Formats: sequence, structure tokens, C-alpha cells
Amino acid sequence: MDQLDAMRMFMRVAELESFTRSAEQLGMPKATLSAAIRRLEEQLGTRLLHRTTRRVQLTTDGQLCYARSQELLADMEEFNGLFRQGGQLSGQLRVDMPSRMARHLVIPALPAFLAAHPDLQLMLSSTDRRVDLVREGFDCVVRVGALESSSLVARPLGHYRQINCASAAYLARHGTPQALADLAQHRLVHYGAGPGSREAGFEYLQADGSRAVLVMAGTLTVSDSEAYLAAAQAGLGIIQMPRVGVEALLASGELVMVLPQWQAPPLPIHALYAHRRQLSPRVRAFIHWLGEVLARALAGESEPAAP
Repeated sequence: MDQLDAMRMFMRVAELESFTRSAEQLGMPKATLSAAIRRLEEQLGTRLLHRTTRRVQLTTDGQLCYARSQELLADMEEFNGLFRQGGQLSGQLRVDMPSRMARHLVIPALPAFLAAHPDLQLMLSSTDRRVDLVREGFDCVVRVGALESSSLVARPLGHYRQINCASAAYLARHGTPQALADLAQHRLVHYGAGPGSREAGFEYLQADGSRAVLVMAGTLTVSDSEAYLAAAQAGLGIIQMPRVGVEALLASGELVMVLPQWQAPPLPIHALYAHRRQLSPRVRAFIHWLGEVLARALAGESEPAAP
């Protein structure tokens, strides 16, 4: 086991702050991982990690070693990639993205990408919760919506156009709203990204382009995009969501657009990854490919109608 392997193991332990979780992700016994880190510390002549029964933390020297290991491993990967035939990628790539994006856009396009890089092992996590890129060991994550302040690098990938829609059965029972004032007689299915969170209400763009929110009643709050769509199909209220992925339901008449002149603001899409001097070729190639996939999917969408 060479020093580069030991550095990769050390970085994973530093990111997850756990020997147990790191050993599980790396597919090796915990004792083997712990012994490799001890040998690395002996080689470097310093202690890299503070170990307690509950947590593992970087020492001051460990923080420096982590930063330099990132740069060295990225440089080595880029160097090795210079001599690969056809620019093929290899190794493992861990990515997280929203579930509907994975299901409707990315997975259908993956066969061609993986065929072009047969030595690449892609681990695709699809969830609507906000994962911790560093602690959970992801190479990059895709986020939809406004970004929180962080040290991660954000690369724009486009925008989702949002629409307002409800099931035909719901509109048959409650009528189709023709103006914002009509929403007082309707229900909104609320979407909360996490426990206890709840969206304020019906969002729309005003004539000057600013965002406005109309508070609406609702009896259901969900935290998953599939459940959000299912709630609309079940006739539980109006939803606001990206048009991509629901075209078939609109075409069949199961879902019907409402108030098209009062659209919610577009949702920005970003790929996020940890700051490094040299971005891994695997991550760089995947983000570039994903940007092309999204561009094709979003190319046919027109801009929301102005109110």
C-alpha cells in the first residue's frame, strides 16, 4: 500500500470524521484503515488526527496535510489522464442530485456517457435532502434553487422554468382560477425541504420582475418531489414545480396548467464541488456532460409569460 493510497484514506477519514463510516465507504476493515493512517503519521513524523470515542478531528498539521493532499492527488490524477487513450476516465465518482432530475434527465442519458468511459464507476445518489458534500464523501452535488453561503465552488448549469398546475379532477371540483384573487378559494400543496420547514405560499413574478408570495391555505406539506407531484395527481391542491418531467401528464390532461401569466421565478441549477487548485478530470468531465444534458432538456422551453 503506497503513500498515495494512505493519503486518500486519510482524506476520507478527515471528511467523514469517522473511521467506521470511512472503512464502510472504502470497502475495507476498520483495523486496516486505522493501521494505514498510523503508518502515514509515522512517515510524516506528526499526528494528523485527534481520536476520541465519539469523533475524529484534524490536528493543525492534519489540516495542512489535508489541503496539500487534495492538491497532490488532483495533480497526480490530471498527470495520469494526459496519457489515457481517448481521454477515458477511470476510478470512482460519487455524485448526488435531486431525485426527479436523476430519474427523468440523467439516468436515461447515462448509457452513452458510461459507454464512453467504461473504466469509470459512478455512484449516483438521488435524494431531495441537502447532503453534506465533504462529510458524506461526494465529489460533487447538484442543487436546484437559491444557494446558501459556503466555501464550495458553484458552477451554473441553467434554470428550471416553473409552472403552476393541478389535476383535472381538482379543477373540476373547485374551478379553475383566472386571477390571483381566485386563489383565496383554493389550496396549495406545500413543499418543505427539511423537518419543520414550509414554503410561504404561491410564488409569482410581478410586472417589474420582482418576486412576490401570496399566502395560501393548504392541508399537506411534503419534503420529496415525487410525493409533491403525487399530491397534485391525487387532487390535493395546486403545485408549482419545474415543467421538465411532467410534459406527459400535461399532454394527457391529467395535470392542467393554471394562471400561466403568474409564473414562479425560474430555479437556478448549480453543480457544487470542493475548492481545489486542479479539479479532478472525472468531476470536470461529468459536470461538462451534465451541462449538455440539461441544455438539451431545457432548450425547448420558452420563457414564462409576463403578467
